[in-house]
Amino acid sequence: MLLGTWMPFAPAAAYLARFLKVSVSAATARRHSEAAGAAYVAVQTATVERLEREAPAPSAGPAVQQVSADGAMVPLVGGTWAEVRTVAIGTVVPHRRPAGRSGNGTHATELSYFSRLTDHATFIRLAHAELHRRGTETAGTVVGVNDGADWEQQLLDRYRPDAVRVLDFPHALEHLTAAAQATFGTGTVAAEAWRTAQADALKHGAPSAVLVALTLLPTSTAANPAAAARARDATFGYLEKRLDQLRYDEFLAAGYPIGSGAVESANKLVVEVRLKGSGMHWARQNVNPMLALRNIVCSGRWDEAWPQICQQFRADAQTQRDTRRQRRQPDPLARPRLPVLPTPPPVPPPPRAPLVVDGRPTAQHPWRQPFIHRDRHSAAS
Repeated sequence: MLLGTWMPFAPAAAYLARFLKVSVSAATARRHSEAAGAAYVAVQTATVERLEREAPAPSAGPAVQQVSADGAMVPLVGGTWAEVRTVAIGTVVPHRRPAGRSGNGTHATELSYFSRLTDHATFIRLAHAELHRRGTETAGTVVGVNDGADWEQQLLDRYRPDAVRVLDFPHALEHLTAAAQATFGTGTVAAEAWRTAQADALKHGAPSAVLVALTLLPTSTAANPAAAARARDATFGYLEKRLDQLRYDEFLAAGYPIGSGAVESANKLVVEVRLKGSGMHWARQNVNPMLALRNIVCSGRWDEAWPQICQQFRADAQTQRDTRRQRRQPDPLARPRLPVLPTPPPVPPPPRAPLVVDGRPTAQHPWRQPFIHRDRHSAAS
């Protein structure tokens, strides 16, 4: 199961046979791995239900915690694709950066992940177990670095509405680059110079100046003025909506991260490396079990989670035994139903002997029977 979490099932079965001399098929490796993942999905779901029911005290969180969420697409059986949502949680600590490197030298450590293939509302609810375990509710400061999607903000709204919200700096630059290239041309010196100037303005606390620079782009001189104007307006709307999340000078001075690289790396290393390989297509019901295993193994929590998986295995086996026993044994409180026997056909009476033959009474005729008083007299004699 652990090997099947790290690599495709066929190589996992081959390595198992090579090193442990245990021969299993790829199908068996798949079945056991997915069963273990399904067991841990059940464990996490039960944990969420317990948290909602009992509301226990949360774990102690760090002084500064980063919470970043994002989505990645995985291939399903039938040629369709679906979005897997992931939240990455880490403790923010100062870090000595090499000479010549920009930034404030902070990064997130002790990263852990929660991923699910589901709608955003269900994902936000189920993420409660991992966020509670990491002490998000009690952390001194939670820094939510995201790409600006609404569902990512809803995640913060539920668990830390006071979180410091930061628009991922590379995403801001991507939008500015799109506007510059639409106006000045892809790969041109003018586009790169304009983009660099706006990046510097953002980092030095002038997001409003960047919006002004967008409005002044000479889109009318672009190769395609209409397309350039659309790119400019889209970038302006994207940044203006998140203006409060562009205070990068303040974030850097406070020692907060301004990039969501933790969750973007999770998309690649946790999700895509295992579920998006060449020729892979997953049945929808098997995606979340594999994601659950990938979360714990990439978070370094396999030894912690494995006993819970085994306990769930035993509970599931007992439930199956109880179900089979109930099917075999009738309910002792139920009244037994008596069998309904078929009604036999009526038996015709035996034929009666004739009383008169040829005009003469037979021995069975009443006239031939002795009188009662004669019988009594005979008995008295």
